[in-house]
Amino acid sequence: MRLDKLVSERFQLSRRAGREAVERGQVDLNGQTCSDPAQEVEAEAILAYVPNRPRPETAARRLKVLHQDRHILIIDKPSGLLTQPTQEREPDTLLERAGRYLARTRGIKKPYVGIVHRLDRDTSGVILVVCAREALRPFQAMFRDHTIERRYLTVVEGVPTPERGTIDLRLVADRGDGRRGASPDPGRGIPATTHYEVLERFGSAAALVACQLETGRTHQIRIHLAESGHPVIGDSVYGESGRWPFSLPFVRQALHAQSLGFIHPFSKVGLRVEAPLPPEMADWIAALRHRFGG
Repeated sequence: MRLDKLVSERFQLSRRAGREAVERGQVDLNGQTCSDPAQEVEAEAILAYVPNRPRPETAARRLKVLHQDRHILIIDKPSGLLTQPTQEREPDTLLERAGRYLARTRGIKKPYVGIVHRLDRDTSGVILVVCAREALRPFQAMFRDHTIERRYLTVVEGVPTPERGTIDLRLVADRGDGRRGASPDPGRGIPATTHYEVLERFGSAAALVACQLETGRTHQIRIHLAESGHPVIGDSVYGESGRWPFSLPFVRQALHAQSLGFIHPFSKVGLRVEAPLPPEMADWIAALRHRFGG
C-alpha cells in the first residue's frame, strides 16, 4: 500500500491531504520522518502524524539560540550560512534569521541587530550578535580588545609538533596572489596570535586540535595552521584543494567555533556559552577514531 493512502485511511484525511502531509514532513514511518508519498508500506506500519510540525526547509531556517538577554543573542550557526549578506545580497543569512527571530519573539516590526564579529560561511558554531543599540559599542570594544575568550575545534592534516604551542605570525591582506596570508617581514601586516593544543591523534594523518584566539583576525586560524604545515582539513583556500591525507573526506572545512566566554558589560556576570559539534562533524570524527583505532 502507498504511504499517502495509508495515512489518509489511518488519520481520516482526504487522499490529497494525506499526500501533502507526507510531503511536508509531518508523517513518521516506524519512527523516522518519510516524505515520499509513494513509498510502499505494510498495512500494519507504525505511523505518527504531526500536523503542526513545520516544513523541513522552515525548520532549517530557524535559529539555534544558545543564550539571549535584552542586549545580545548567542547563536549556534550552521555551516553554509553567511553571517551577513555580501554584494550579492543573499536573502538567507544569520543577520536575516536573527531579525526574523527577534521580530517574532519580541513583537518588534524592525528589530535592531548588530554584527560584532563573523564566522566564515563554512565554519559552524558560536556567534554573538547584539540586539540593542546601546550594546553595540561595548561588545565591539570587547572583540577589538580581545577580552572575549574564543575557542575553536578543528581537524588538521598531520600532527602539529610540539603538541601544544603558540603561533605568532603577522597577517597581510594580500600575500602576493590576492589572498590573505602571513608575512615573514616583521614590519608588514598586523599581529596575530593563536594558541593551539592537540587533543587527539588519528595516526599520523590528522589530529583534532583546539585553538584559542588571543587576537581575532580574518581567517587567522586557517592561515596560521596552514603556515605551520597543518592546514585545516577541507580548506580549499589555504590548504591543498581536493587533497586528502586519508580516504575519509569531509563535506566542508573542519572548523567549529566551540565557545565564547566573557564578562557581560551590562550585568557584570561571567558567561561562557558552548555549541556542540554538529552531527556531521561529530560523526566524521567518530569515523576517523574508528579508522585509526582511537
